[in-house]
Amino acid sequence: MTASETSVRRNYSLGARRAAVSVVAAWHLGFDLVGTVGTWDSYRLPWLAGFAWVLYAAIGVLAAVALLKELPLRFTVWPYAVGALAVSAMVMAACQPGDVVNAADWGWGSVGWLAMILFWPRPTWLRDLSVFLLANVVVTLAGLALAGTLDARSLSKFLVVSVGAITLQAGASAGGHALDLAARWAVENSNRTASAEAARKAADQVHADRLARYAEVRSAVAPVLNLLAGGADPADPDVRHESAVGAARLRRLIAETDDAPDPLLHTLRACAFDVERRGVVVLFLTAGTVPPLPLEVRRALVEAPIEGMARARRQARVTLVATPREVIVSVLTDAPSPPSADGFRAAGVATRVEAENGGNQLWIESRWTAP
Repeated sequence: MTASETSVRRNYSLGARRAAVSVVAAWHLGFDLVGTVGTWDSYRLPWLAGFAWVLYAAIGVLAAVALLKELPLRFTVWPYAVGALAVSAMVMAACQPGDVVNAADWGWGSVGWLAMILFWPRPTWLRDLSVFLLANVVVTLAGLALAGTLDARSLSKFLVVSVGAITLQAGASAGGHALDLAARWAVENSNRTASAEAARKAADQVHADRLARYAEVRSAVAPVLNLLAGGADPADPDVRHESAVGAARLRRLIAETDDAPDPLLHTLRACAFDVERRGVVVLFLTAGTVPPLPLEVRRALVEAPIEGMARARRQARVTLVATPREVIVSVLTDAPSPPSADGFRAAGVATRVEAENGGNQLWIESRWTAP
């Protein structure tokens, strides 16, 4: 999952959590506080109703901070849930018997909002919230029984308000979790789409690389095969030289796919090894460390030198000199003819060929200069 995708999911989740906390705060301040203050004189135990309001607020603050900052509560969640049920019981105990489940008895309908944010981060939030709401129903029925108000009217009011409160509280919790789930699904779908697109591009690139490799191999061996197919004599020195050049180019292609710390030096040594197998004495000299070079630059540097090595009859001297800003590959060989001029080209690479020792030797130099 990328950083942007993680941010999207976190923002959706945080937005839902903030909305839940805002609902609880607005309900407790806009409804519970008004109910407590407005019916203060009707309470049998006003101080107990006030204490219940403060206890609700304290539990709410702790639950809100833990939810928004994604921190665990100091204790397990159920002690706080039991405290919320105690709030409901205390408010009923503070009321006159005739005020239970009326405006003064705000606790039994409000503690469900508190439970919503308490159980929000738990994987078993739905089960836990359902158990809490059922326990709250039992506590409220017990309060009605103790107050002696289990008449049809009180029960009807209780059922209507209970169904409405539970529907709102469970629905708000389910909606917030659904938003979080939708964000997670969106991120997962985005990841699957991105993975499929990356796999397709990788497959296309592999196919393109194979076609390019096939074209390179064909260009390396086609001239020799055409000569042989046309009836050329394999013992002819020119045919043998062309075959050696084709073999050197194939060796270069093979060496380019090897995992080596210095690809340029590895390619030159691999081609020199093939030349030595034909009995040519190769002197290999190096100086300096080759800087990282793109593939096209390495090809342009070695194309003419390895062809000069491949055409050598008895001896060849290969020199590689490197600095951070310049790389020089040179070959002194007794090849009878210079390399072809249609080799690879790359920016910053220049190649020159000169005759030495009265035309008996060729000096080939490819030089790369950093821009």
